[in-house]
Amino acid sequence: MKLLEYQAKEFFFRAGIPVPREKLVLSPKEALSAAGELGLPCVLKAQVGVGGRGKAGGVKLAKTEGEVKAHAGNIIGMDIKGEKVERLLCSEAVDIAEEYYTSITNDRANRALVLMVSPAGGVDIEQVASETPERILKLQIDPLMGLQAYQQRRAGAFLSEAKDVRKQIAAIIGKLYWMYVCNDLSLAEINPLVVTGEGKVIALDAKVIVDDNAMFRHPDFADYRILSEDEAVEHEAKGKGLSYIKLSGKVGCIVNGAGLAMATMDLIKRYGGEPANFLDVGGSSSPEKMLSAIDYVTSDKNVRSIFVNIFGGITRCDDIARGLLAATKDNPLPVPVVVRLTGTNEDEARELLEGTSFIPATDMADGAKKAIEAAGDG
Repeated sequence: MKLLEYQAKEFFFRAGIPVPREKLVLSPKEALSAAGELGLPCVLKAQVGVGGRGKAGGVKLAKTEGEVKAHAGNIIGMDIKGEKVERLLCSEAVDIAEEYYTSITNDRANRALVLMVSPAGGVDIEQVASETPERILKLQIDPLMGLQAYQQRRAGAFLSEAKDVRKQIAAIIGKLYWMYVCNDLSLAEINPLVVTGEGKVIALDAKVIVDDNAMFRHPDFADYRILSEDEAVEHEAKGKGLSYIKLSGKVGCIVNGAGLAMATMDLIKRYGGEPANFLDVGGSSSPEKMLSAIDYVTSDKNVRSIFVNIFGGITRCDDIARGLLAATKDNPLPVPVVVRLTGTNEDEARELLEGTSFIPATDMADGAKKAIEAAGDG
């Protein structure tokens, strides 16, 4: 679960990490009120779950009440990479002397957490890693020993030569680590971590991702989940036993098993098409579940064809076939459907679908090609 900035800053505040004085607003009127409390100049920042909001015009400095009202009116309702801005964070302006990057995340390759810091704050860390990798310090955190004091001091020394600044950075990194561990996070990032003109170190921006697999330990975090329209559909599908992720292509995919689903998507791309979704119906699929899968795929208006690719083990091919027939009994599907069924009860499934509008496929490659052709996506 990816938190918005204002939510992430709540985690920071509870952990004792210094942040600017800020207030969440939902309208230009509320922005004016917040600016009156915080003082001018102030910064208005769009609250969205995607990057690049600054370049899109979602972050503005306001020096007057007129600018506050104008900027707030322009940002609220703005579309940033497909996300509509509904919330705005009004923050006190900070006199920035230095900008750093700091994060803790999971290093899966080494099965450990990793602390990353860089003096190149305020820009994408991927860009720094590509162009100037020597400006990034990575320190592995022993899973048993935890973050050590000498690692905090080393990170501080890598970022600054000023003794007092290094001391503040080391303290913030220690708090960031415990915040990460105690809340079962998969990412805790400060970009930028700034030094003010007065020599104070403040987390100017915050990015926090909570590991969904640990949500059962934090039932109080449920209130933090703000779903976009697509995420709401994906969350609803999960409640029905389906793993569904909407993509941007024209070929809808209904597959059993995550590995086969990925292979199916790869095959569609290999033959020149674009998958419209990832949809795994799971290891055991009833006709009702198949009905739901059809509904989710056809709800995407970009879908021009559907490729049903089933390898029957626990999943019975005849159950899949009955689900497909039930889905089209009263309402014929608006797009052609290519079906490849192999495995348990496949002969019975083929008999059930014989003479229908479903397009049979002999294997995965044949099915992918037929689905692409039917979608006009080749």
